[in-house]
Amino acid sequence: MKIGIVSRTDREEAVELDRSIVKYLLENNIDLEIDSMLVKELKEFSEYEVSIDNMTSDIVLCVGGDGTVLHAQHILSPKKIPILSINMGTVGFLTEVDPEDIFECLDQLLNYDFFIEERLQLDVFFDNEQITVLNELVIMTSQPAKMLDLRISVDEELADEVRADGLIISTPSGSTAYAMSAGGPIVDPRVDAAIIIPICPFKLNTRPKIVPADSTITVKFMKENKQGVAVLDGMLNKEFDFLDEITVKKSENPAYFVRFKNNFYNAVNNKLIVG
Repeated sequence: MKIGIVSRTDREEAVELDRSIVKYLLENNIDLEIDSMLVKELKEFSEYEVSIDNMTSDIVLCVGGDGTVLHAQHILSPKKIPILSINMGTVGFLTEVDPEDIFECLDQLLNYDFFIEERLQLDVFFDNEQITVLNELVIMTSQPAKMLDLRISVDEELADEVRADGLIISTPSGSTAYAMSAGGPIVDPRVDAAIIIPICPFKLNTRPKIVPADSTITVKFMKENKQGVAVLDGMLNKEFDFLDEITVKKSENPAYFVRFKNNFYNAVNNKLIVG
């Protein structure tokens, strides 16, 4: 087994945990790839330096919060490399292991006592570009205190005309992120669906909708002189104007995560209490 390691490097406790993990894996004669950004902090292990873009590991350990996991999986999921996520963030809905349990879980990993979970992703199309998201597409106004007018179609059928601060199109993985804060439902990741959630809609009868994942969702900007901004998994921003369209479809490439047990509801409930 070859194992890669990527990590946030802005917290000393994360870097120290990384150092302990590297030593443990080397003691167990594991082939390693350590991301270049992390090697800057772990200079004693520079011989194992590999950029995350060039990793060929069987599994990659990701030490950080949901943001770190999202960044890593955007690069790794097209290569079908599973992630074992270790929570060094705040709530960490995408993370699997808490720091105090890491070495017990590494023992299970090295004994192949785990399974791989596939998570639905969505492809977002605009201006001849295609971006894949694990959590969500968020559309919001670029002008504070100004609402957007959006026409939403599902498989070419008009689903809603929304006047709101914005709109979220989420996967089940993203249902515990911004979508939940905006009043959307928590959706089991085994459900093959996309969730459409208006953000602070003007009309009281505008409600969240759950649609089949293989639907084609189209969002059209319907008001002149009201620009919108699309944010994809919290990382990429893109501006849109009158009559611009965004199309969302189920991705052919799922994300892959290492899991040790099925505990979605217990994990969510615990994290919501902690959060």
